[in-house]
Amino acid sequence: MTDAVYRLPLVLLLVMLTGGNPAQATEAVSPALQPYTATYRTTAHGMALTLKRELQHNRDGSYTLTNGGKILVVGFHEVSVFGIDGTRILPRSYIYQGTGLINRRREVHFTPGSEVIRSLYKDEWYDLPYTDGTLDRMSQIEQVRLRLLSNPSPHQNLSVRVADGRKVKEYLLLYVGEETLDTPMGPLKTLHFRRDHDDPERKSDTWLAPSLDYLMVKTVHIEDGTPAEMMLTSADIPARAIHAGEVPAGD
Repeated sequence: MTDAVYRLPLVLLLVMLTGGNPAQATEAVSPALQPYTATYRTTAHGMALTLKRELQHNRDGSYTLTNGGKILVVGFHEVSVFGIDGTRILPRSYIYQGTGLINRRREVHFTPGSEVIRSLYKDEWYDLPYTDGTLDRMSQIEQVRLRLLSNPSPHQNLSVRVADGRKVKEYLLLYVGEETLDTPMGPLKTLHFRRDHDDPERKSDTWLAPSLDYLMVKTVHIEDGTPAEMMLTSADIPARAIHAGEVPAGD
């Protein structure tokens, strides 16, 4: 049971997109990336978990992205801090902390000018090679939104490089097409992406809503024949607060 709950938050990290170069640069505030608060219902292995996700804009121009939830005596909380230079995410740090029965911790730290990324995984520190474009597991999601918000033609395959655990991983996300989903908030027009897996038994799909600044609406991950699904239930973005039963204006 505990392993199943630990894997629930991983559903949120299936969007594998990026572009640009998060190397050293003078950080600038992007008016396109607005703070938000969103809630999701995640289901896997017969269990359900409500997740709260929030992006905050800090006084120094950086951003803090938090995500977490709890079921019974098991929960988790994760935090990513990053800056922005134009359309590029500049990652600073990522921390994941399990709570209750699962007391697991992960950390990833980016030091400007360093050729390595410090990563904590299973109580051991690793030095991962830094290359331009490397992100952490959470900041990559905001890179997705930033790229799509600045791209007049987002219907294309995209790739990402993510520092995670003991490795730096490369992913490719394939564009599937436009789809309208029935959600607790009403029908939403979305862009559907599917991650390219080497293992045909694994499947990872993500749907993003242009009318919600490309916020994640739904993710489905299938591994070992078991699906895990996440669905957006409410979202609060500047100039609009969308909740179950409300349908945002179309594009």
